[in-house]
Amino acid sequence: MALLNLWSLGHFLQWGIIGRVFSIGWPLFFALSIGWEILELFLPYEFTSEEWSNKISDVFVNAAGFYLGRFHKDANEK
Repeated sequence: MALLNLWSLGHFLQWGIIGRVFSIGWPLFFALSIGWEILELFLPYEFTSEEWSNKISDVFVNAAGFYLGRFHKDANEK
């Protein structure tokens, strides 16, 4: 499997929207983002089967999306 895939785009967009719309902080973001990746280890679905490198890259993609969503929100509030 690739380090980035189509699901990565979904992660990026999802967290970008969450960062833009909701007022959550970084600690909650990391808890939800990492928590989901851990939950995927136990879910019996095909889409949750991926290599560890992809799980780790998902967290970085999530963080990039969340950062850009928050940055865009903060820039518009000033």
